[in-house]
Amino acid sequence: MPTLDALLAGRHTVVAAVSQPDRRRGRGRKTTPSPIAQRALDAGIRLLRPDRAGDPQVAQELAQVEPDLGVVVAFGQFLPKRIRELPRLGYLINAHASLLPRLRGAAPIAYSLLEGHDETGISIMRVEREMDAGPVALVRRTPIEPDEDCGALSERLATLAAEAVVEALDRAAAGTLTFEEQDAAAASFAPKLERADQQLDLREPADALVRRVRALAPRPGAIVELDGEPLRILRARSRHDPVDAAPGSARRTDGELRIATGDGWLEPLILQRAGKRPLTVAEFLRGHSVSDGARFAAKG
Repeated sequence: MPTLDALLAGRHTVVAAVSQPDRRRGRGRKTTPSPIAQRALDAGIRLLRPDRAGDPQVAQELAQVEPDLGVVVAFGQFLPKRIRELPRLGYLINAHASLLPRLRGAAPIAYSLLEGHDETGISIMRVEREMDAGPVALVRRTPIEPDEDCGALSERLATLAAEAVVEALDRAAAGTLTFEEQDAAAASFAPKLERADQQLDLREPADALVRRVRALAPRPGAIVELDGEPLRILRARSRHDPVDAAPGSARRTDGELRIATGDGWLEPLILQRAGKRPLTVAEFLRGHSVSDGARFAAKG
């Protein structure tokens, strides 16, 4: 959304927007437009919502508006050559949320946290057939804050992406946008996170578990089990005191909860039961009895 907002507010004319089809959303499961589609409707620009961007009629409709260049942000569909080369300049640009060639793929922000990177950024690249492998025109770097989770980092990178896309379009209009091929030998990958990735293996070190909590917060959340019930940990920190209990064992102190891990203690700060609102650990402990020595289930 920040990128479309920036383009609509800038000097370049947005001739059309392409969004995913309307989906059922919310508790009432009503069919509603995506945020991008709604923004395009509000702005009165031409809107396409195809099931498949590769369908021939999509290219036909886009050709009618005679675009000079196309911008792709988190679209999530393969774009065939007839779409990639349709604009007058012959290419599309994409804002990818990593420092390419590091972390190509669907979940670069989460993986930057999982892997403990201290820096990430936005890469503006040309869209090619191979995912996230196109040559790069512009890079914007930013540090990752020590306690930043995926939600907060995603918001910051969305703003950075919008600024970078506008700059790239300005350069393209001036004829000064140039591209440099990626070093394929240095590429790493960030595949889509699956449900199994949510499970915390309490045999791992506490620092690694905290990174997973941050990578999965606020949604879908990292999960442990207590008394057979799934419990999401949305914020946590690690303690490096000696561990004298088996992984998963609870340790209660005044208003605090610690969980033994393979190395150090995991200290949950925000917890959420299924279907309930998130609670601070103090709020959770007031309403739920967790005895000293209770066991949180470790994966496997």
